[in-house]
Amino acid sequence: MSTQPQKRPQGGDDDGAAPDQAAVGGNAQAQKRAGELDSLLDEIDSVLESNAEEFVKGYVQKGGE
Repeated sequence: MSTQPQKRPQGGDDDGAAPDQAAVGGNAQAQKRAGELDSLLDEIDSVLESNAEEFVKGYVQKGGE
């Protein structure tokens, strides 16, 4: 076990001010990407529900390769 004291990160410099425009824009972009990811996952789910066996066969290589 280490005998050196652990350094813990401080809370940052949050002074209660409103977030700047870049942070707000980044959040909107993150929400957009999350929505796109959800849409893609829904599409995959629907394909698997309709024909899972053929979906898997499309990715399985023949001959154990």
